[in-house]
Amino acid sequence: MIKDIDNTRNNSITAECGFVSFGKSQGQLTVVGAGPGDVELITLKAIKALKAADVVLYDALVDTSLLDYAPQAELIFVGKRKGCYVYQQEQINELIVNRAAKNAHVVRLKGGDPFVFGRGAEEMEYAASKGLKVAMVPGISSSVAVPASQQIPVTKRGAAESFWVITGTTKNHELSSDVALAAKSNATVVILMGMGKLGEIVALFKNEGKSKKPIAIIQNGTRKNEKIGVGTIGTIEEVVAKKQLSNPAIIIIGEVVEHRGQLLQYTEAINKQSAG
Repeated sequence: MIKDIDNTRNNSITAECGFVSFGKSQGQLTVVGAGPGDVELITLKAIKALKAADVVLYDALVDTSLLDYAPQAELIFVGKRKGCYVYQQEQINELIVNRAAKNAHVVRLKGGDPFVFGRGAEEMEYAASKGLKVAMVPGISSSVAVPASQQIPVTKRGAAESFWVITGTTKNHELSSDVALAAKSNATVVILMGMGKLGEIVALFKNEGKSKKPIAIIQNGTRKNEKIGVGTIGTIEEVVAKKQLSNPAIIIIGEVVEHRGQLLQYTEAINKQSAG
């Protein structure tokens, strides 16, 4: 757990970059990014928001130990994953408004960054349309941090000049059409929520003649139970079966994946020299 940065409850959120101040005269929603999973990767501003919360609505991917920063708050689990919904999105929206209507400060705690496939913008728009003050505290996105936790950069000189971040499943439960476009490029491709569509993703890259393209899949990224499988487009489905990888996981496709292997080789050589 991160050391307590403030032993007293913080009753205001600094008004910066369009953020609004929190006060008891009016209800407020603050959408907060909890980061990719590791509790030490939450931001100081996010902790301040939690300390100032009257109500915290938190998702399934949030480490519950972070709720210790809001001991005074009402805690409501609103997490949802495929096939298991505690609340529908419309119900979450209404819950936010109902709690904030009592002049409460509602913190909506989401994994990663709420504006990267987190529906944070939708919830803020709904709350604002109902007359609530709204604020946003960005979080470290899993799309970059999770690959980095396994020594995989999303860009590297000579390997990738850019990267795509794509949702694996759209609101229609179909694979995003952007994956087909990304498969034609030389950029790194990062796919979130894509494990259920892995077969389709592999097929698209094979159709582009990229069966040997490096790929990594990281499950529970930055957490203690993190798992990784590395292979090529042609072998990754076997790797997934062997390592029993499943959601929540991030898919990284591109030459940058080989950077991890190179670092591991150097590390092994250093360890051998030290042992000798």
